[in-house]
Amino acid sequence: MIRKVINERLESILREEGFEYQFNVEIPDENFGDYSTNIALIGSKHFKKPPREVAKLFVDKLSKESIFSEVTIAGPGFINFRISKDFYLSILSEMIKKEKAYWKIQKNNKKIQLEYGSANPTGPFTVGHGRQIVIGDVLGNVLEFLGYDVTKEMYINDAGRQIRLLGRSLWVRYNELFGKEYELPEDGYRGDYLIDFAKKLKDEIGNKYVEKWDDEVEKFFMKYSVENILKTMDDTLSMLDCGFDSKVKESFVIEKGYVDIVLNKFKEKNMIYEKDGAVWLKVSKVIDENDKVLIRSDGTYTYFLTDIAYHYYKFTRGYDRVYDIFGSDHHGHIPRMIAAMKLLDIDESFVHFILHQFVTLKRNDEIVKMSTRAGNFITLDELIKEVGKDATRYFFAMNDVNTHLIFDLELAKSKSNDNPVYYVQYAYARINSIFEKAKEKDIDFKILDNIELLENEHEMSIIKMMDEFIHSLYQVEEKLSPHYLTNYIFSLSEKFHSYYSKYKILDEENKSLSNARMNLIFALKNVFEISFELLGISAPEKM
Repeated sequence: MIRKVINERLESILREEGFEYQFNVEIPDENFGDYSTNIALIGSKHFKKPPREVAKLFVDKLSKESIFSEVTIAGPGFINFRISKDFYLSILSEMIKKEKAYWKIQKNNKKIQLEYGSANPTGPFTVGHGRQIVIGDVLGNVLEFLGYDVTKEMYINDAGRQIRLLGRSLWVRYNELFGKEYELPEDGYRGDYLIDFAKKLKDEIGNKYVEKWDDEVEKFFMKYSVENILKTMDDTLSMLDCGFDSKVKESFVIEKGYVDIVLNKFKEKNMIYEKDGAVWLKVSKVIDENDKVLIRSDGTYTYFLTDIAYHYYKFTRGYDRVYDIFGSDHHGHIPRMIAAMKLLDIDESFVHFILHQFVTLKRNDEIVKMSTRAGNFITLDELIKEVGKDATRYFFAMNDVNTHLIFDLELAKSKSNDNPVYYVQYAYARINSIFEKAKEKDIDFKILDNIELLENEHEMSIIKMMDEFIHSLYQVEEKLSPHYLTNYIFSLSEKFHSYYSKYKILDEENKSLSNARMNLIFALKNVFEISFELLGISAPEKM
């Protein structure tokens, strides 16, 4: 990897000079060079010399390196590098020989858990859930590619007050089918999906529970509701091509005693007390917030308590790090959970929180109005059916998680270069067409033949960008946002489309140059395939 080689050369010179400090190697504007570093600017205080003087020391040593065609000083002390054609071609040669293995990262024996898509099983997935699920799925794919042992997990809140409301809401809808009118609970659920469940239930059991309501009936309707919604969720996940390694239910965490364990640990440390019939946790000992209720006065557990227990369960499973992916409306939950972990003597670096902003749907330049409470929201599976799995995944992944996403439905369906997922998939289809056309033109593709004929700046720029693929994945890991990968593959598509338009890749009059360019395209094809696999989108051979 070129960036890594430059870093190693710079670090070697630093060690020779007796220093060690952090610096950056970046890609500048192409007018300045292929790579640039601020090592001299940062090092001025260490060397006790002006930055340009420090830069000259590095330039004098690095100019002798065969990997560089030019090393220059710019501005106040930046060092710019131009990579030699021979070194670019040696990189391309490795890409072609090793194929996808060129980008393979060794396992690092670090265990990571990602929790996302977690919700009360009280209704179908919303588009907001969709963004979260795709962020988690792509992030998990990238971390696994970078060598981590990753567990993708969904937490199912199946034991709280919301489930009782859900069960009662279904019972009301069920009775309506027999002409019996009951009011929905004040905070009940009004979605059409409950009417569908009620019709299904009527077919299965007839009038068995009409006008009957007791503890046994309540448990039945709660269980039936949850089972059917989880089935609906599984169907949606399948449509989105998102799988989980495990699913943990809140009821499991309670039944296995993890709630009792954390309560006992808090009690041993004198961190809980009773007030107004409720049990409180002294989070005020750790953070600047009021104490929080763990057990309500009616004896029911708060979400906060069961979530603490769930995180303790995560801790017992030997993960080095866990990530919780939530909507930004959960920001208030974070300091409380960190406080709870501290009170359980779990290092605060164990849990990392990723908050994503919301999704707004747009159709024909107008915002699609949605209301979850009224039950007239567009579900995730409806979105997938309208725009397709690939567009859904790509659009959910393409913005920084910290920014609001406006999902343009018409754009996502369009077959034009304005549609980013169409644009990148069209690049891949074009790449495949080159190899098909080569057969028609009787141009044989021979691995590594004639690559020395590659010489224009556009070709060197494509090699450099392919080499930068892993760096884009490290950005995803560092910033915890998959948009670095979509940005990368979009930019690579731009470079390829431009190259395809400007140069004749297959020339029957010059088969040697054609073969050289096919080698470049062969390496490019591998980068696209790995990227698409990580993003979870298809790689169409024709469009």
